[in-house]
Amino acid sequence: MHIAVIGGGAAGFFAAVHAAKPGNQVTIYEKTSKLLSKVRISGGGRCNVTHRPMEISKLVKNYPRGEKFLKRVFRHFDQEDTVNWFESRGVKLKIEEDGRVFPVSDNSSSIVDALLKEANNQGVLIQTGMNLNSIQLQSTGINLQFDQQTIRVDAVILATGGSPKSSGYHFLNGLSHQIASPIPSLFTFNTPSEPIRKLMGLSVPHAHVRFEASKLSYSGPLLITHWGISGPAVLKLSAFGADWLHEQKYEARAVINWNGNYKEMDYEDQLRNYQKAHPNRLVKNYPLFDIPARLWEHFLERAEIKDSDSFGNFSKKQLNKLVQNLFCYILTIKGKTTFKEEFVTAGGVDLSGIHPETMESRYHPNIYFSGEVLNIDGITGGFNFQAAWSTGYLAGISSIRHSI
Repeated sequence: MHIAVIGGGAAGFFAAVHAAKPGNQVTIYEKTSKLLSKVRISGGGRCNVTHRPMEISKLVKNYPRGEKFLKRVFRHFDQEDTVNWFESRGVKLKIEEDGRVFPVSDNSSSIVDALLKEANNQGVLIQTGMNLNSIQLQSTGINLQFDQQTIRVDAVILATGGSPKSSGYHFLNGLSHQIASPIPSLFTFNTPSEPIRKLMGLSVPHAHVRFEASKLSYSGPLLITHWGISGPAVLKLSAFGADWLHEQKYEARAVINWNGNYKEMDYEDQLRNYQKAHPNRLVKNYPLFDIPARLWEHFLERAEIKDSDSFGNFSKKQLNKLVQNLFCYILTIKGKTTFKEEFVTAGGVDLSGIHPETMESRYHPNIYFSGEVLNIDGITGGFNFQAAWSTGYLAGISSIRHSI
């Protein structure tokens, strides 16, 4: 039995090594000259393999698209299975404070080498420079038409990754699968007209960011950059708000609470208490609420509090303005910045046409899907790789059932 895997990324390799059983010939066909390219550069070259194991009901909440589908997929292969798989192949992993899982080596080559070694041990063949043009169904199998040649196979696993354009799924033309139009998922917000950009490099650990005129919000670390705002809170909000932001043409007003542990009245009460306790202290010299000094000075300027003002002598009006800057600071968003090397798309093959228990097409036997080619995407933190491992595993083991 000849099983073709289209795509030499994380999902493709994981599908291939699980499809490779005695009597099967598994071949990975990769369009480019590079294998596992996203694995190599993810996490700044460290490779965020997965996220700390958790209940499936909590795990699926980290996927803006694909939650219900993945609930059934993860029953077969979850984060604990991922950790066990790599560690049983000599890759020691560690869990960081925020739940992200990395190789102890802090080097993605540990993951790449393990996958390449396993593929070699399982007898998986690899061909690069193979661009798939079309899939033709035959009574005796499946014909895959590449630029150079046509190859007949018994089953095919499509793990081509995401594409920024619908045309990237052209090889599915003539089949019954629908494509959800691709749009960016993980990106930062540009604020070209906002003076806060002068504070680039500053960060806060627990901001709460929401959009006016929507119910979208997220909390977490926030970073000020030379183009706007970034950090986990922004990236995760961009993922859950991908469709809405696309409709808004990436123009919106973001409202920031710079310390999500405080509500509006909490800020006001603590400031009044501090005024009474330390009336002679200069406001400039005593940043409160875990706000970085330069950001605190920016808020004071906007509240018209002078460098010479003490806590005991600024007005109620100035206090209210300071509270507003802390609790509901408004930024005008115009545009986005996408990390090209770690590009993640919302969109892809519609999940209604896929069996979540096997990853097989509901319309065409022996055609399987795994990874970002599907309309599945996760937030940052190892969730996209976990979806790749899980769907790759299921596609791989399911593709061999006809040969048993």
